[in-house]
Amino acid sequence: MIGEFAPAKINLALHVTGRRADGYHLLDSLIAFASVGDHVSLRKADDFSLAIEGPFAAGLETGEGNLALRAARAMAQGWPGLFGPVHIRLQKNLPVASGIGGGSADAAAVIRAMMRAHDASPPGEELAAMALSLGADVPVCLTGRACRMRGIGEQLRPLPHVPRFFALLVNPGVAVSTAQVFAALGLRKGQKAHAPLPEDPLPQDPRQALFALRAMRNDLQPLACALQTEITACLTALDAVPGARLARMSGSGATCFALFETESAARAAALRLRKAHPEWWAKAAVLGNGQASHTIA
Repeated sequence: MIGEFAPAKINLALHVTGRRADGYHLLDSLIAFASVGDHVSLRKADDFSLAIEGPFAAGLETGEGNLALRAARAMAQGWPGLFGPVHIRLQKNLPVASGIGGGSADAAAVIRAMMRAHDASPPGEELAAMALSLGADVPVCLTGRACRMRGIGEQLRPLPHVPRFFALLVNPGVAVSTAQVFAALGLRKGQKAHAPLPEDPLPQDPRQALFALRAMRNDLQPLACALQTEITACLTALDAVPGARLARMSGSGATCFALFETESAARAAALRLRKAHPEWWAKAAVLGNGQASHTIA
């Protein structure tokens, strides 16, 4: 079996800069990857199949609609001479449809594992186009590295010197429709919206980077909060945790995060939130360039 880690994708900041004439929304976002995530393993097989286990397995189907299985089929259909059927095992540790790219991270991990299993790699531009066809977050998850993501997800610029952040990730257990959140923006086709991020958004020093992030935002956060008041409760709880320097929602929600200056502060916050809200999913983790593959609490 070939194994791949599928780290959670965190939008440290997300500005909606407009809407294209074809209806797609334009984004400008800073992406970091967490040391917590799903795990994918696969082997060559006679036909495509998927088995899912783990704490959030019940929220997913194993049929053709699953993004991990779609990614495997897309590889074989796009390059039939290079890739063939596989059996996939998915350990689902991340909440489903939660704004941290779980499904996209799983699809990206399948693509990486397919290339390792078959010892083959498609041309880079073709692979990027296929990844984008699966979903806007799949290309950045395929890189697995901190990036500035623009356009509809196709414009990626690595952030090689992004500092490591100690974080607490919290999901209050409510579902948020991405389509509803974007619809609530009310942007017409071709309309410009908010200003983009600064050209050089993140200093290398962690404290300066935290200060810079406070001047940015997630444009989808107030809209998601209006749709699900539990997100507001989650953000309020994170703001109140000792040591929290920034609390924000990731993506279109409902997962939120708080950033801390020390690992011990993030661990203590995780214990505090689990005790106060045992129904919430809360994990302390390191955010950065996606090199780690373990939680810190």
